[in-house]
Amino acid sequence: MKVGLVKDDLFLEHITDDFHPENPQRLAEIYAMLKGFGLDKFHVLPRREATKEEIALIHEPSYIAFVEGTKGKVQKRLDPDTVTSPRSYEAACAAVGGCLRLADALVQGEVDNGFALVRPPGHHAERARAMGFCIFNNVAIAARYLRERHGLKKVLIVDWDLHHGNGTQHSFYSDPTVLYMSTHQYPYYPGTGWYEEVGEGEGKGYTVNAPLSYGMGDGDYLHIFEEVFIPVARLFKPEIVLVSAGFDTHRNDPLGGMLVTESGFAMMARMLMEVAHELCEGKILFGLEGGYDLGALANSVRAVLMEMLKTPLYIQDEKDVPCAGARHVVEKIKDVLKPYWGDL
Repeated sequence: MKVGLVKDDLFLEHITDDFHPENPQRLAEIYAMLKGFGLDKFHVLPRREATKEEIALIHEPSYIAFVEGTKGKVQKRLDPDTVTSPRSYEAACAAVGGCLRLADALVQGEVDNGFALVRPPGHHAERARAMGFCIFNNVAIAARYLRERHGLKKVLIVDWDLHHGNGTQHSFYSDPTVLYMSTHQYPYYPGTGWYEEVGEGEGKGYTVNAPLSYGMGDGDYLHIFEEVFIPVARLFKPEIVLVSAGFDTHRNDPLGGMLVTESGFAMMARMLMEVAHELCEGKILFGLEGGYDLGALANSVRAVLMEMLKTPLYIQDEKDVPCAGARHVVEKIKDVLKPYWGDL
């Protein structure tokens, strides 16, 4: 397997502070893991910064200019959770550009799959505002880019971050060419992602939300994937799969309340890779979102990379039995989606 990788020290130059959960040490820990793991196993792609026109596929030009205005300046707060430093604008452009470079490589057959290990993260960023540590919406821009640049007609985005990707959902809420599916802790930041949020207009049915209560683990997530996400993905028949891969559902994460393990992330990745292999020649792109326990983050990314290399670290001998709450979520989602996808 030729696994594409986006990594660059520029992403470490987006400086928050030592007490901010989304700080450079997150990627430093992952990059240190990769060095020990062996970078020669991967096809590391050169850095490229997205153009303003590319970022404007999702964001307002006035907002892009506003963020550009922070370049070279001391720390500025864009919202209560999101700050910039002198090189944050460049890092944010490179985070988008890294996802676009990886998307190009996948479509052109340069790599089989890939992981964009970038920051700042993106899935909360709205069209004209920063939110929740996110400046530009990396994965959403990549989805629109794949439509506009490469002519793909169906793009699947799966978001397994702890928090709902409000920015991604809003970007494609009326768009039937992009199917957005999210598992997230609810009620929790940012407060969106209820069952009935299924899209609007022509996009009705192309947003799938799985709002989960505190304390869900591997078996609960895999049950949702098996019963809802994978069947809907097969009905949709995407040409590529994009994953907003947040690891803050890990049982050790300080911001989360979930109990997912490295094995759980590996299994979710495996299921999505199998769908990608079945439907779109294996084309799948993982983009880093959250994850704030350094050890858990690096170990979980490693588990996913092992799956991508077809050298799995975890073998699922027995399935964890989903809890009653997870089974209820699945039945509720199926009821809501029935008018659009039939009996799942």
